This record gives sequence, structure tokens and C-alpha cells, in this order.
Amino acid sequence: KRQVGEQEEDADLWIGYSAFHLGDYKRALEEYEDLTKGSACNPDVWVNLACTYFFLGMYTQAEQAALKAPKSRLQNRMLFHLAHKFGDEKKLMNFHQNLQDITEDQLSLASIHYMRSHYQEAIDIYKRILLDNREYLALNVYVALCYYKLDYYDVSQEVLAVYLQQVPDSTIALNLKACNHFRLYNGKAAEAELKSLMDSASTSFEFAKELIKHNLVVFRGGEGSLQVLPPLVDVIPEARLNLVIYYLRQDDVQEAYNLIKDLEPATPQVILDLQQFF
Repeated sequence: KRQVGEQEEDADLWIGYSAFHLGDYKRALEEYEDLTKGSACNPDVWVNLACTYFFLGMYTQAEQAALKAPKSRLQNRMLFHLAHKFGDEKKLMNFHQNLQDITEDQLSLASIHYMRSHYQEAIDIYKRILLDNREYLALNVYVALCYYKLDYYDVSQEVLAVYLQQVPDSTIALNLKACNHFRLYNGKAAEAELKSLMDSASTSFEFAKELIKHNLVVFRGGEGSLQVLPPLVDVIPEARLNLVIYYLRQDDVQEAYNLIKDLEPATPQVILDLQQFF
């Protein structure tokens, strides 16, 4: 701090910002919480704190922090996503009406469309943004993921290839490529894609290791389900369904029922996956 001549509060803001964008949300949380205890706290800290709580899954605390922040585009986007998490349709529509035709707001809207299984609406937004911003390469991954969800696996591969040409070691993109291979070919082909990913894994691989473990279980026809899937049921949405399928294959109907009794099918694929057992 002394070397660059910054004030301590400014340095702490940058530390929190850097930790957040590195995915170290707990460190960011410590910095932002400490800043809020100061007598002359920058009011913008509250929305940064809200974002950190959100990424830690602490949604109630995120809302409380966001409401203490001054009105801003970021605050509205944060409250928009929280309304979705809480299932509050009235608030969701209110914050939706506040969104503007700017990139950040439109990306936020596209992500909500995706989470509500409105994949074509999300694709339309991403493509519109890409027309004016070809350098936003990562949007190709989002488009490819939407096509995957719509069962257009070959189209997903084509769009994904655009990104992988520029970023060939992307964990998320390679994982999606493996999932497309699973749908288009078989589990062995998909596992081969993941193996190349794991062999070349760097520190960036750590954040996706749970997703990779989950997908390996699927690619191997359920092998290792009881060891891998239970802790992921509330982390990866598909883990619950895949564990249900495992229990049904083992004729353990009661355990399957306990997991699925409150599940609302989000896509036709969920119904199709379960129909084979009835």
C-alpha cells in the first residue's frame, strides 16, 4: 500500500475486487465486510458485498446488503437475480422493467432466460450482442450451451469450435464438448475428451472439478454414483436427476421418490429420462 501511495481504503477496495474476480469469494467477503464497519464507508461497497454474498450462495445476506447500496445498474441486476432465486415473480418483473438496452443488463437478462429454460430467448440476446461485439468470444460458449440444452448437439459443437480455436484449454468449453460427444456418440468418446482436459489441467481446473466428477459418473453409465453424486445434489442441478436414475436402476424406488417428490421438471428431457422406468 505504501509503495504505490494509495490510501488504505482504496487498497482494500482493490484487494476485494481482485479477490472476487479471482473467484476467492471468502477473501473478498472479509475485505468488504471490514470496509462496511468503517465510519466513512464508501456506499458502493454494499453492492460489491452483495455480489460476494450471492456467489457464496448467501442470498438473504446478499439482498440485505444490496438494499443498503445506492441505486445503480449493478444493484438492479443483483436484485433481479435475487428475485429469481427467491421465486418472487412480482419483484422479478419490477426489476426486469428497470433493465436497459446496455450490454451488462442484456447479459443479465439472458442469464435469467437460461435459468428459466428459455433457451431460444437467451440465444437471441447473445447473438445480438455478438453482432456488435465480435471480440466477446466467450458468448459463443453461452450460445453453444443453449443449443446443447435444446438438443442441437451438432450446432452446439460448431459454435463451440469458434471459441476453442482461440482458447483451446478452456475448462468449461472442453467440458461442454465432452457432453456433446456423449450425446452424439457414446460415453467412451466423451470420457476421452475429459481425460485430455484433466491431463492438461491447471489451477483453473479446480473450480470445475465437481462438474467433471459428476460428468464422469454419467459417461461411465452411473459408476461411482453413490460416492460422487449425493454431495452435489444441491450444487449441480443434474446431479439430483442422475442420482434418481441410479436408484431406479437399483430398484430402490423409495430413495428415488424422496429425491424427486418436490422436483418441477424444467425441460422435456427430464420427463423423457424418467419415462423409461415407468
